[in-house]
Amino acid sequence: MRAVGWSAKRQSELRGWVAAAWGAVGVLAVLALWELYKFLGPAEGVVVGAVPGQAGSGVMILPRTHDRAMPHVWDMVSRLFAPTSGGDTPPLWVSVAGAALVTLGIAAIGWLIGVAVGAALGLVMQRWQLLEWGLLPWIVVSQIVPLIAFAPVVNAIGNQIDRGGGTWPQWLSVAVIASYLAFFPVAIGMLRGLASPDRIHLDLMRSYAAGYWPTLVRLRLPAAVPHLLPALRLAAANAVLGAVVAEVSIGMRGGIGRMLIQLAGQASSDPAAPWGPTFGSIALGLIAAGSVALIGLGLANYRRGEA
Repeated sequence: MRAVGWSAKRQSELRGWVAAAWGAVGVLAVLALWELYKFLGPAEGVVVGAVPGQAGSGVMILPRTHDRAMPHVWDMVSRLFAPTSGGDTPPLWVSVAGAALVTLGIAAIGWLIGVAVGAALGLVMQRWQLLEWGLLPWIVVSQIVPLIAFAPVVNAIGNQIDRGGGTWPQWLSVAVIASYLAFFPVAIGMLRGLASPDRIHLDLMRSYAAGYWPTLVRLRLPAAVPHLLPALRLAAANAVLGAVVAEVSIGMRGGIGRMLIQLAGQASSDPAAPWGPTFGSIALGLIAAGSVALIGLGLANYRRGEA
């Protein structure tokens, strides 16, 4: 038995290393494709349907490859270690890290709100099918609303509360918008997970005269873990995305979204600079999704057949 357990552990570790290796290969492949297209692609891109004498007419089907539009990978990396805006300003990576921590903290609050709301919706929809029929279509439709339009509405409501004597800091609007993207996968994952136990197991709980709450705690919630953990990872990545977009939409200072817009405005003279916060946003999403794995470590016994 000990040998079998050791072998299974080694196989699990090997699968982890193989997955990490394939991830590294994927990143290197993207970098190689970037440089290959920059080397082979046309400097001014390819435009279809352009009218002679009319600047900006036509549709660009292939992007430009000159240095202002598409800097080299090594230029992006070296720019991270140059001053943020010249002079004695800190290196770009330090500014990106500081802004990323601000955004990560707000996204974490949004994730917690989204998890609470999504879990509550999943519970009530599984408990009462009539509520599932009524709520589920609206939950799905809610994700169609573009954040670029939704964010200013939330910010305006927050400003009204703040002027009315309440306290509503601007970061709270960003957190609410982040939770708006985070609650959806949690609600769907919770609903699907709570409904996943086999009928024979439910009949067994009834034979023990177990009511709703004992069945929920001892059967449905453990059975929901394989469905809920992927939903939590997706919710974490969505919360980061929502926080970055909200910072851009409402103009909140200090976060990585605002920094991205500021450096993008200087792209004509410093084309590699906007890629610093872009890389920071990608890293934030990976950190947020990966941190959910810490929750999964404590739930390893319930992760058989994880979705």
